[in-house]
Amino acid sequence: MATSSALDTLIELATKETDEAAKRLGKCMKAAEETEQKLALLQQYRDDYAARFQQNLTTGLTAMGYRNYQLFLDKLEQAITSQQLVVRDAHIRVDRERAAWQASERKRMSYGTLANRALKAKQLQENKRDQKQTDEHAARALQYKR
Repeated sequence: MATSSALDTLIELATKETDEAAKRLGKCMKAAEETEQKLALLQQYRDDYAARFQQNLTTGLTAMGYRNYQLFLDKLEQAITSQQLVVRDAHIRVDRERAAWQASERKRMSYGTLANRALKAKQLQENKRDQKQTDEHAARALQYKR
């Protein structure tokens, strides 16, 4: 009985740990998605700005205007590069949290397997005891008939 109680406690703790790991994984996945969206926005803004730059080149642009466009495009490229690193780090965190969740889930499942084995062993023991009692009862009944 104590083993069952201990296993039940372990299963309960492992379930809580798995649930918490799943929540952390969900938060990391959401954060990663947000970083990807920000990167896509920066890239779209850069593309739009570059198109506007090309359009202004055809209509004529002062040297100062040309330089301002170039500087701003360089800053956008730096921002994109930085955001790509943020996205990469977010994916690393997602992978780490996914591995933690999987480890928690494996632990929870292994405790469940142990509990099932213990239950089957207990049932087998009870079945053997019941069979022994039935056999003894039948033997006594046969002995009394003689």
